[in-house]
Amino acid sequence: MVQSRDTVRICCALTGVLTDPRRHPVPVTPEQMARAAREAVEAGAAIVHVHFRNQAPGMGHLPSWEPEVAAAICEAIRAACPGVVINMSTGVLGDDVSGPVGCLERVRPEMAALNCGSLNYLKLKRDGSWAWPPLLFDNPVGKIERLLEAMRRVGAVPECECFDTGIVRSTALFQRAGMLRPPVHVSFVMGVASGMPAKAAWLPLLIEELPPMARWQLIAIGQEEVWPLLRRAAELGGDLRTGLEDTFYLPDGSRARSNGELVEALVALARAAGREPASPAEVRAELGGEA
Repeated sequence: MVQSRDTVRICCALTGVLTDPRRHPVPVTPEQMARAAREAVEAGAAIVHVHFRNQAPGMGHLPSWEPEVAAAICEAIRAACPGVVINMSTGVLGDDVSGPVGCLERVRPEMAALNCGSLNYLKLKRDGSWAWPPLLFDNPVGKIERLLEAMRRVGAVPECECFDTGIVRSTALFQRAGMLRPPVHVSFVMGVASGMPAKAAWLPLLIEELPPMARWQLIAIGQEEVWPLLRRAAELGGDLRTGLEDTFYLPDGSRARSNGELVEALVALARAAGREPASPAEVRAELGGEA
C-alpha cells in the first residue's frame, strides 16, 4: 500500500485518559462523547479515538474498563455519527489486559490503539518536582501479543502507538515475526517529555524506520509547538490526529473550547498542504481490506 499524498485520514482523540473534566472541556458521558464526536466528524474527522471514563458522579477524571460503559459510549457515538470509524484505546498499566479485552469484545471497534513498547512516563513541574510519581508504562511483548489476539478476534485493525524511536523500530520486528500483518499502522507519538520530542526534523528519520508497506500517523502532544509539526507531517504524506487528549491550544495560541475547533484547524492545515480529508466511508472501505 502506498500512502496517498492527496487525501489524509483525520482522527480526533476526544477525551484522553485522566484529563479532569472539572478543569478542562473534555467529554465524559455517552451524551457528551457523542456530541463531541459529531462536532469532530462535521469538521472533517473520519476517525474518533476513544477512552472510557468512570460514569459515577464526580469520578469522570478516572478511566473505566467496564464493557457496558464502553458499549454505552460507542453506541451513542455511532448513533450520532453513522459510519464513523471508532479507534478504541487499550492502554493499561500492568499485565492484566482483561479490561481492554472485555471492551474490545463488547464494542468491536474498527481500530484499536496498540502500545508497542514500554516507556518511563515522566514529567517535571517548573520547580523541578515530578508532575506525577514516575511510572513505567509497561508494554512487554507478551502483553502486546494478547492484545493483538483479541484485536484479530473482533476484526479491529491495530494502530501501533510509538512513543520512542526504538518502539518505532520494534514494529518492523513484530511484522517480521508474524505478529503484525502489513500494512502496519504506526503512530509517532511526539511531545511526551520522556519520549520523542515535538521536532519536525525527526519525521524523515522516523519514516525511514517504518516497516515495509506501513501507513503512518502523527500524534503531537503539547501546546502551540504541535501545529508546525502537524503541518510538516501533512506535507510528508502522513495521517493526522488532534483533539483535547493531545492539546488544548489552537494554532494562534488561544485555548480550544471543543474538539470540533481543533479538527477545523487541522483540516485547514491539511488543505493548505494540498491534502483533502478522507471521509469516514473511504476510511472504512480501506480498513475493510486490512483487518
